[in-house]
Amino acid sequence: MIYNVLIGGAAGQGMETLATILEKLFKKKGFEIFTLQDYMSRVRGGHNFFQIRFGNEEISSHCNEIDGIIALNKETIELHLDELTDTGFIIADQAIEYKDDRMYNLPLKSIAKTIGNPKAFGNVALGALLKLFNLDLSFVEDLLKETFKAEVAVQNFAAFEAGYKEVSPKYDIKANEKEQSILINGNDAIALGALAAGCKFYSAYPMTPSTTIMDYLASKIQEAEIVVEQAEDEIAAINMAIGASYAGVRAMTGTSGGGYALMVEALGLSSMLEVPLVVAEIQRPGPTTGFPTRTEQADLKFVISGTPGEVPKMVIALRHPEDCFYQTMRAFNLADKYQIPVILLGDQFLADSLRTVNSFDFKRIKIERYLSEEEYIGDEYIGDEYAGDKVYNRYEVTTSGVSPRITPGRIPGKTVLVDSDEHDETGHITESGAVRVIMNDKRLRKMESIKEDLLEPEYIGQEDIDTLLVGWGSMHGPIKEAVKLLNAKGKEKYGALVFGDVWPLPENLLKEKTLKAKKVINIEQNATGQLAQLIRENTGIQMDESYLRYDGRPIASEDIVKNLKGVI
Repeated sequence: MIYNVLIGGAAGQGMETLATILEKLFKKKGFEIFTLQDYMSRVRGGHNFFQIRFGNEEISSHCNEIDGIIALNKETIELHLDELTDTGFIIADQAIEYKDDRMYNLPLKSIAKTIGNPKAFGNVALGALLKLFNLDLSFVEDLLKETFKAEVAVQNFAAFEAGYKEVSPKYDIKANEKEQSILINGNDAIALGALAAGCKFYSAYPMTPSTTIMDYLASKIQEAEIVVEQAEDEIAAINMAIGASYAGVRAMTGTSGGGYALMVEALGLSSMLEVPLVVAEIQRPGPTTGFPTRTEQADLKFVISGTPGEVPKMVIALRHPEDCFYQTMRAFNLADKYQIPVILLGDQFLADSLRTVNSFDFKRIKIERYLSEEEYIGDEYIGDEYAGDKVYNRYEVTTSGVSPRITPGRIPGKTVLVDSDEHDETGHITESGAVRVIMNDKRLRKMESIKEDLLEPEYIGQEDIDTLLVGWGSMHGPIKEAVKLLNAKGKEKYGALVFGDVWPLPENLLKEKTLKAKKVINIEQNATGQLAQLIRENTGIQMDESYLRYDGRPIASEDIVKNLKGVI
């Protein structure tokens, strides 16, 4: 059983605090949770809401159908009433006049004033909500003590108790406790993955929806011994990260589409210098400022090709919080192995959505630096590759395209030359056309080597299928739920491929599954079907139909099911 509750109102009314308390309470009671956050680009006013799904089975996405509404203003009721089920409920203050049989007009604000804290009226509503779901108040008092100062915590608990007495139970749900689970969003999982990978330098300019990666890392400066720098702009941010990587530490930067546009020249610099770099590009609708707080998947082709020259790089689309954690760790290893930029492609939906997932397995952490200087023990060199007077060629031509890498100052007498101009094996600038071809070919050979490390897309659904859905990144959750709903209907058989590695494009499983399917449909959050274009360009495989959404709101599983009826 899964229920869906919406908390809505204007910015500044305390919705985020209420949502956080409710999420933590559901988590402590052992429920699975998925929270969707929808907010405007403003500090006060407008309409914002949190949609919290909870239940005793896996939840991988949000849902359009709502079982309950906590309305902090009348506008919330007017905007979401059509989404409320016939058996649902609305909790609102008695001052909000609205005629509906599902309405609970409660004295939220007068109760809050009586207990001495007018701001606690939202917790009166939460107390009523817990009673409607027949959930006791255990954990509430302790949680409030963790959240507020002592006196305020006491007042808020009194608010919960008062709201609890105002209604009678309406539902009865029991938790199916998930052992060792955590509640986390995509951006925090990226930040944790970076720390687990040994990242020691992060520089960025604040840009929604990527900023919370920097916020999280900044909160761990002392514990993790990491330097976090808020740069004056995105150009400075990426160049700082490149400099830190050249100096020998693992470095990362993050931004959204508009900021990435400023970074592309320096991204080419990291490729020319053959310096490892990890970049988190958390998408939002463009062009330019676009929808700053909304979601989209429209930067795929830009991230793959938007750099002067032909640049070896890898692009990994992140699918869910667990994926964010493990793929970020993997990105650092791949960046070091191939001495390339690796771009982690997320979006606002994934960045801000909270979800219960399995606790991260730190036994899977494996830091691989691929440094030639690892042959040293302290100052004593135990190999003979660079012994004596042999010149260290930073850009030595190799079959794999990867040259021996040492960091400045680590090997006595060996200088690490780098240059943004075309250069020879030693790092000295060249005007030779022949050397240019040799060096460019050397760098591009990395792309063939990278293919050995590609991960095939995740397959979901039945083996024998009539229809194959194809998506990427954060569409994983909605597509997963949609496949489950579609296969439950019984007639058509559905499967899905959801890509994580998107550049270079893994092709084996795609070719295998498209041969079995009668129809192939791509599901994307953009207007032009960018993954479908990429697949056609690289494999010749043509999608039969597309379901595309680009209004800034995330696709839900019901949207896919509903629209596939028209497509099929």
